[in-house]
Amino acid sequence: MLKWEYALLVRRRQAATNDLGWEVVFVWYGPDGSMVDVTPYGDTALAHLNRAGDQGWELVAMSEDPSLPGNNELHRYHLKRPKPADPPPRQRIRGGRRTLSG
Repeated sequence: MLKWEYALLVRRRQAATNDLGWEVVFVWYGPDGSMVDVTPYGDTALAHLNRAGDQGWELVAMSEDPSLPGNNELHRYHLKRPKPADPPPRQRIRGGRRTLSG
């Protein structure tokens, strides 16, 4: 049976740390629970989505949080890809004891 793994790309517009206005930040939430700032990999959502697509991810939904005040924006891009198959269990090799004859 095909199993899926899921990830989330979040685009957030927030106040810049250098007090020069606003900046856009992208954060990747991986299927393993990791959270990585991927902002240096591109300055648009399309750049990040294309990069994810090259890694086998498929965009399945997009949502926006309209409840944030002012100029803040929050976009969530929901992605999935087939989960790699689990390796087959290792088989034990059973054999009788060998004796050395000299």
